[in-house]
Amino acid sequence: MAEQQLGVLKALDLAKTQLYHFTTIVIAGMGFFTDAYDLFCVSLVTKLLGRLYYFNPLSEKPGSLPPHVAAAVNGVALCGTLAGQLFFGWLGDKLGRKKVQGCHDHYLLLQVLAGIRYWRYFSAIGWIPKAETMNGINEVYMIARAQTLIAFCSTVPGYWFTVAFIEIMGRFAIQLMGFFMMTVFMFAIAFPYDHWIKPENRIGFLVMYSLTFFFANFGPNATTFIVPAEIFPARLRSTCHGISAATGKAGAFVGAFGFLYAAQPQDKTKTDAGYPPGIGVKNSLIMLGVINFIGMLFTFLIPEPKGKSLEELSGESEVRKSLGSHNVIFSTSSC
Repeated sequence: MAEQQLGVLKALDLAKTQLYHFTTIVIAGMGFFTDAYDLFCVSLVTKLLGRLYYFNPLSEKPGSLPPHVAAAVNGVALCGTLAGQLFFGWLGDKLGRKKVQGCHDHYLLLQVLAGIRYWRYFSAIGWIPKAETMNGINEVYMIARAQTLIAFCSTVPGYWFTVAFIEIMGRFAIQLMGFFMMTVFMFAIAFPYDHWIKPENRIGFLVMYSLTFFFANFGPNATTFIVPAEIFPARLRSTCHGISAATGKAGAFVGAFGFLYAAQPQDKTKTDAGYPPGIGVKNSLIMLGVINFIGMLFTFLIPEPKGKSLEELSGESEVRKSLGSHNVIFSTSSC
C-alpha cells in the first residue's frame, strides 16, 4: 500500500503542465489580486480621511489623522490578516484547502509598509509636490501614480525574475541574494540621504529605491510565500503555514506603526500633527537596512527545497517506505 501511494505521488510530481495547473494559478492569483487592491488602498484612504475629517483652517498643513486614529485604521487590516491566517491555516488542515481557499487572506503586507512610506519619500525628493500645495484628490492621484510606476519598474519584474530563476538558483540563493541586495541599497540610500533629497538627484534616488523593491520581490517577498508551503508535513502544512505567515504579519504590524513614529523629523516643529519627534527618515532607513541584514543571517537556517518533492522535504516518503517494509515483513512472517 505504501509503495502504491508513493507511486501516485511520483506520478503527480512528474506530470506535465495541464489545464488544471493554469486554473489553480488563476484562482490563487485572483486572491492575491484582491488582497493587493485592499492593502494598497490603506495608505491612500488614510490620507483622504485626514484631509476630510481633521482639517484645521488655522494650520498651514492639510489635515492628517491623529496617531491613534491612524493606528486604528491601519491596524484593522494588519490584525484581521494575522487572525485570519492563524484561523484559516488551522481550518485548512481540518476541512481541506479547497473549502477555505475562497476566504483565506494572503501575504502582501510588504506593500502595506511600502504604501505608508511612499508619500514621505517622494515628497522629500520633490517628485511629489508638498501636500499643502495640492487638494486631497490630486495628492492621492500623485501617490497612486508613484506607486504604479514603482510597481511596473521594480515590483512586478522582480516577481517574474523569481518565476524564471527559482528552479535554477533555488529558494535559498534567491532569498539570501535578495536580503543582501536590499541591505546594500537601503544603506546606499540611507547614509548619503541628504545627497539624495536634492532635486537634481531625484532620478538616482528613484533608481536606488526601485532596485530595493526589485530585490525584495526577486528575493524574500517571493520565497517566504513558497518555502513554508513546501517544508512542512502535509498533515500540518496549512496550520504551520498560517503560523509562519502570521509571524510575518506581527513583524509587519510592528514595522508599520514603528515607522510612522520613527520617520518623524527630530525637530518637533516639523512633525505631522499629533506625532512626537522621531529619529528621522535617514535613521529609519538605516534601521531597516540592519533588519534586512538580520533577515539574511536567518536565511542560513532555511533548508533548500529545490528539486525535491513535498514528501521528501517533510520526511514522509521515508516514513511510508519504512511502514511498507514493516508490512512486508509482517505479511511474510504471517505466512
